[in-house]
Amino acid sequence: MYALNYVKVKSLAEAAKMLASNPEAKLMAGGMTLVPTLKQRLAQPSHLVDIGALPELRGITAKAGTLTIGAATKHHDVATSAVAKKAIPSLAYLAGLIGDPQVRNLGTIGGSVANNDPAADYPAAVLGLGATVVTNKREIAADDYFQGMFTTALEEGEIITRIVFPVPRRAAYAKFAHPASGYAMAGVFVAQTSDGTRVAVTGAGPGVFRWKAAETALGKNPKAAAIEGVALDAGEMNEDIHATREYRANLVRVMAKRAIAQLR
Repeated sequence: MYALNYVKVKSLAEAAKMLASNPEAKLMAGGMTLVPTLKQRLAQPSHLVDIGALPELRGITAKAGTLTIGAATKHHDVATSAVAKKAIPSLAYLAGLIGDPQVRNLGTIGGSVANNDPAADYPAAVLGLGATVVTNKREIAADDYFQGMFTTALEEGEIITRIVFPVPRRAAYAKFAHPASGYAMAGVFVAQTSDGTRVAVTGAGPGVFRWKAAETALGKNPKAAAIEGVALDAGEMNEDIHATREYRANLVRVMAKRAIAQLR
């Protein structure tokens, strides 16, 4: 690990000022991705700006058909929140599947969404529910936010403050987890919203994506059988030592069927 300066800020404004005055600084909340990266000497920030304890970035509230989760809210807090379970039970369920107890008690929703790991769980929920990513500068629709592997619409110095989820009519999440890491080899979030059915896939491709052909099929018939013959290009899936592209494409279809069967 390279030498660096650690700063635990006392406000969001202080964090923004630190980023503006130190272009090589990195934000840290739970550190579940950043710390291993530092240990492997894959990053060399000048400063670690710790925002994990800021009360203005934490909390879970439901109001007027939305569920709002502060960016520094831990996965465990989402998984066990009575408010989240009542508003969007599938989101609380998803949070409980992330990693292991240590990861869930340290990792944050904002960190996961900011990092946009192609096998992370939260991006599927954010995209599947058509959520809004709110930063210290603007609001970004989920369809505009995710831009590929580890790539988002966030600009330099922009900090996620909260994520606003519209409460769906019904939703569900199913994933096939890697047995060691817990990351999704394929995870599918299905949501029936006021604007129609949305199907978001994580783990299978270079980044989270909407399976629009399945959305169209489910709009006509909201049953698992509706996606049996729906097009899904295996050539666009990831391939590695764990699974071929064809295997991942099959996993997507199977996980989608499971999610549809669990809609509530």
